[in-house]
Amino acid sequence: MTLEEKIGQLLICGFDGLKPSDEIKGLIKDYHIGGVILFSRNIKDPVQTAKLCNSLQKISKTPLFICVDQEGGKVSRLPKPFTQFAGNAAIGKSNSVKLAYAFGEITAKELKAVGINTNFAPVLDVNTNPDNPVINERAFSDNPNSVSRFGLAVIAGLQDNGAIACCKHFPGHGDTSLDSHYQLPVVEHKIERLNEIELLPFKHAAENDVAAIMTAHVLYKGLDEKYPATLSKKIIHDLLRKEIGFNGLVITDDLEMKAISDNYAVGEAAIGALSAGADIILVCKEHRKQKEAFEAILKAVKDKIISEKRIDESIERITAVKKRYLKDTITDEKKIKDIVGIKEYRNIASEIIS
Repeated sequence: MTLEEKIGQLLICGFDGLKPSDEIKGLIKDYHIGGVILFSRNIKDPVQTAKLCNSLQKISKTPLFICVDQEGGKVSRLPKPFTQFAGNAAIGKSNSVKLAYAFGEITAKELKAVGINTNFAPVLDVNTNPDNPVINERAFSDNPNSVSRFGLAVIAGLQDNGAIACCKHFPGHGDTSLDSHYQLPVVEHKIERLNEIELLPFKHAAENDVAAIMTAHVLYKGLDEKYPATLSKKIIHDLLRKEIGFNGLVITDDLEMKAISDNYAVGEAAIGALSAGADIILVCKEHRKQKEAFEAILKAVKDKIISEKRIDESIERITAVKKRYLKDTITDEKKIKDIVGIKEYRNIASEIIS
């Protein structure tokens, strides 16, 4: 790979429309991006979604991560006839590992049926703050052991069935009173408390082969007084990589969220995240910012602010995950109706009471 191709692989980008836009086509062809993220704005029905994913894969020289936030409950991008699940809090209340696994399994099968290979789920945040405006019912529980138990079951359900799981938001967004989409939350806890509660589900996920972990745009003063987790070498490199021993993919949450964008330019944030040890930069909307992130990383490598060795470490991890999960990237549109939203899946979903 050329340096430009390597840097492209570090980016996952979003776009507008139900078909590949000129902007996303350009990012895939000219900037060699490693993946795309789909939102409700890109998804109308299963067949349209499959056509979109197949079109995107055909444009790319290398298999693309095609990602979505399909957590169930209020963060679900896939409309009916995709199976509708009640979400993590309902899984937690069901107290059933079997149902948690089934949610992951069915979600993976439906995602794969339409060409989506990566799910930014499950949420492993421990819901310890009842006033949390962003996590709340997206969490399985306020108990870290319960979060671990159900989280591992969902991860296994997804990955046993060929979908990449990306748990979030490391090292924990559960005890915040601000939403990082709009402001930078601050957590004051010391490492001893974090080890007991927030970090426990992520440690168990890392030990059990989760493919990817997403960082939180949260400032953890007990770990790093200066930088939020997404930009913190102390949190990504020292804690997650070295202490916890995680060698899978580290993906940033969207750098356009205000917790980051109000405090850092997108290029500065991209360089900071990679320097801290992240592998993949997520820029979900603005085409200008997506190109800006690419150009900033390229310049940083040429100026020796980031070493090419640091880039190569991420490319190794990205390549390993793509080889494992992205063997068949083109999906068969004729098989969709036999998989998506079938009665068996709807019946299982109805067992998870909201």
